[in-house]
Amino acid sequence: MGINEPLNRKLRMALVGGGQGSFIGRVHSIAACLDNRAELVAGALSSNPERAKASAPDYGIAESRAYTSYQEMLDSELALPEDQRIDFVSIATPNHVHFEVAEAAVKAGFNVVCDKPMTYDLAQAESLLETVKNSDVVFALSHNYTGYPLVRQVREMVTSGELGEINAVRAQYIQGWLRTSLEDEDQKQAAWRTDPKRSGAAGAFGDIATHAYNLGRYMTGLLPDQVSCHLKAFVPGRQLDDYGTAVIRYENGALGTVTASQISHGRENDLEIEIDGTKGSLRWRQENPNELIYRQNGKAHQIITRDPNASFMNPMGAGACRIPAGHPEAFFEAFANLYVAAFDDMAKRASGQPIERHDTVYTNCYDGVEGMYFIQQCVASSNENAAWLPLKHEAARP
Repeated sequence: MGINEPLNRKLRMALVGGGQGSFIGRVHSIAACLDNRAELVAGALSSNPERAKASAPDYGIAESRAYTSYQEMLDSELALPEDQRIDFVSIATPNHVHFEVAEAAVKAGFNVVCDKPMTYDLAQAESLLETVKNSDVVFALSHNYTGYPLVRQVREMVTSGELGEINAVRAQYIQGWLRTSLEDEDQKQAAWRTDPKRSGAAGAFGDIATHAYNLGRYMTGLLPDQVSCHLKAFVPGRQLDDYGTAVIRYENGALGTVTASQISHGRENDLEIEIDGTKGSLRWRQENPNELIYRQNGKAHQIITRDPNASFMNPMGAGACRIPAGHPEAFFEAFANLYVAAFDDMAKRASGQPIERHDTVYTNCYDGVEGMYFIQQCVASSNENAAWLPLKHEAARP
């Protein structure tokens, strides 16, 4: 089989953000190229022109395609012959830049993979959705935890009715790296994440609670109805929340909780989810991603391991595996699975085939709007002493 059939070539990638000192830009570049289906050929790696140029050799980007702004990059790439220009733009910048880059890329006709949360605020997200709907581009959002094989295993288990009706979802993402005021020490990652001008209306909830919330939505398919939320900044002087808990009412009557912390001592990237159904319950933890615990009353607890060749793996779970059981697959591979699914649609689009826009394996622009609505309503609820507020966004449900 050729690469990205029927194109039979690698897709050409451009990266916006990811300059020196960046974490997520490097992750995007590795994940996108992991399966030999893409190559990074261009970039606007920093808003600082000197840093943008200086960062290019770290990625192997030729000087001629190391741009000093995303506008220059898009204009220059469009001027190239079609068989040389980029196919997609990956956005790995702070939140406040997402919208302008994504909108410009979509209007220029380039596919987009955008880091989460999709935009700075809900109004931008709604506007971007309309722009995407009026185009034919592929738009993916990097909720990369949806790419883990056992996460996708659960998604199919729920869809097939193996857990029965879902009654409860408990999701949490617990970190400890912001226990002290790193932002006052000019630590790059802390500085923009705690700055409302760059991060948006929420801190920990915009940064990591969105992952926990999205994971519950992705694995269960439950539609949210209302939310009640408490947010708090425990570190003195911090402008945005570093801890919070939301309670969610789903349309089927189920209840959910989302808890996020960035101030819990010793915690690293502890994303965990538990799902209770009428036929069984399960637990998955990102720091031990190759095991899924499944429980039923009166039966021994089961540990389902990631094994692409085992009969207990369903097609969706097995299809997300790359290597045999016992060889751990983790963060980069899960991130790459998001790219792989988007690449499938990019190849279809390039060959003139229709693509699905809403019901996709990868998180998409509709999911991005829902995520931004979740952030907005959680902040609003917290400001109103945890008042119950709507969580059903019509634009996210075509």
